[in-house]
Amino acid sequence: MSTLDAVLSRIDQDIEASVERLFALLRIASISTDPAYKAQCRAAAEHVAADLKSIGFTADVRPTEGHPVVVGKSNGACGPHVLFYGHYDVQPVDPLELWKTPPFEPRIETLPDGRKIIVARGACDDKGQAMTFIEACRAYKAVTGKLPLPITMMIEGEEECGSQHLFKFVRDNADEFKLDLALVCDTAMWDQKTPAVTTSLRGLVYEDVKITCADRDLHSGVFGGAAQNPLRLLSKILGALWDDDGRVTIPGFYDGVRDLPADIKADLAALDLTPEKFLGPIGLKESSGEKGRLLIEQITTRPTAEINGMIGGYTGDGAKTVIPGEAKAKVSFRLVGAQDPQKIRDAFRAFVRARLPADCKVEFGNFGLAPALQLSFDNPALNKARAVLGEEWGKKAVAVGAGGSIPIVADFKSVLGMDSLLVGFALDDDRVHSPNEKFDLTCYHKGIRSWARVLDALAQG
Repeated sequence: MSTLDAVLSRIDQDIEASVERLFALLRIASISTDPAYKAQCRAAAEHVAADLKSIGFTADVRPTEGHPVVVGKSNGACGPHVLFYGHYDVQPVDPLELWKTPPFEPRIETLPDGRKIIVARGACDDKGQAMTFIEACRAYKAVTGKLPLPITMMIEGEEECGSQHLFKFVRDNADEFKLDLALVCDTAMWDQKTPAVTTSLRGLVYEDVKITCADRDLHSGVFGGAAQNPLRLLSKILGALWDDDGRVTIPGFYDGVRDLPADIKADLAALDLTPEKFLGPIGLKESSGEKGRLLIEQITTRPTAEINGMIGGYTGDGAKTVIPGEAKAKVSFRLVGAQDPQKIRDAFRAFVRARLPADCKVEFGNFGLAPALQLSFDNPALNKARAVLGEEWGKKAVAVGAGGSIPIVADFKSVLGMDSLLVGFALDDDRVHSPNEKFDLTCYHKGIRSWARVLDALAQG
């Protein structure tokens, strides 16, 4: 029996104890965004640190201006020194009345299709996923007394509220964390049987726009037909953001956007994600994205512009015939590739100003500037991970982009100079951030086995 086979066997034998260790962490109500749970967040950090120490890591709870960061370190036999990132904090549980059982009392449930699931807040996002990696390390230590390669862990407590203090922590300690490769387990599989490696995360520019025309709301029977209506003006300007093919019309918007390699695009096309499958469950039939692009490209690897909200004038019950003095909108852009967030923001603002009448004014506010992350498709770690995930799950692992973002991962590249390998085991029906959050027991078990295989492959050099 090879060392890897022995480790996998140990994981199988220990799965019930592994679930109990996860349950102990899930019982801690580490809701990071609510100050009332500060003590519980600290307790979760201390719990994780103690667990790492129990398998031979040196671990400490590092302070930040917010919730603490757990840092654990252990030497390994050889190979690259990797940084594993996860988070111990969770989302609020509201609305509580929609939970079938208390959210911090984890339980096993059997679904009608026979799947066994772990139900609790944080079961999937991200306590369960982080524990898949920790449990893989535990199995290696139990079988061999050591890890297959040097590992540093960074388990934070503010991912669910924007990782606002982790950025400074990483910058202040950059020399300590400039390692060879970051490993992240906070993403998803393609489906129940198909593993995935997330190769890109979209960046974000989020703008607030306010257009002011008259110095007050006006009677539409007196001023209508002569006075500029800011709602009509703002609608016209924002409506011009797209052409008839769904492409964004801001000059320079697509600078830094590259097409997918032919083999990767072929893999994605083979997944056969159609508008009927993706949009049908939400009551839609047709994609409104860029024409000539696969739907999966539209939602993961292509940039977007969206109007997230617009308001102005009278919106209460009944009628009030006014021309509003001002109109507001919130507009976001999801970025990919090498798109520059600051250039996109500046180009958007110039786009609006160029279409503004001389007697109107505009004000802007910004809620976020984050670059996209793209892992090179010829990265050796990516190819090794895809190969061993395929061995574990019996199906080729897809390399797919994610439409959202993990705030700190971009800094791993820009500040620490590291690529990130994002491997996750969440499913679409895990109800992440919703009542009755779950994590499939099979995903937890095979997730542990998957990380054991990945660590083994990385250690081979």
